[in-house]
Amino acid sequence: PFFSLNCAALPKEILENELFGHEKGAFTGSTNEKPGAFEMASGGTIFLDEVAEMSPDIQVKLLRALESRQVRRLGGKKEISVDIRIVAATNRDLQKALADGDLREDLYYRLAVVQIDLPPLRERSQDITLLATEFLQRYAVQNNKQITDFDTAAWEWILSYHWPGNV
Repeated sequence: PFFSLNCAALPKEILENELFGHEKGAFTGSTNEKPGAFEMASGGTIFLDEVAEMSPDIQVKLLRALESRQVRRLGGKKEISVDIRIVAATNRDLQKALADGDLREDLYYRLAVVQIDLPPLRERSQDITLLATEFLQRYAVQNNKQITDFDTAAWEWILSYHWPGNV
């Protein structure tokens, strides 16, 4: 199983519920039990997007779950064993987040087993022509068009563009 959660898009209470689940009656309106992503992804992977945006109290609970390989649903009394892989991503400078106290150092080292730094496209200009050609071919086929290349003016624009974001 694979579950993806955007840590920046969810308020901390909802993120906690999505990660760990809840028991019936754990809070007003919880009329049934709900397993969280840790339970449902057991044997698989959870992708935590924008992990550096997670609140400090959720970071503590995440760290405990990673270390013990057990979770407790909100309002629950029993520990539930889980076997999961975590893949985490962020667009923040993690060294700055650590220095500013926005990211727990112990959680950082728990998650940073294998790091892949993907610089923005503007810092890897050699990929621009490869990506532009791939997208041109893909969308030409998808739209049933006979387009095989960009003209000179289009290539000049593509290669001179600053690419402020990423692909």
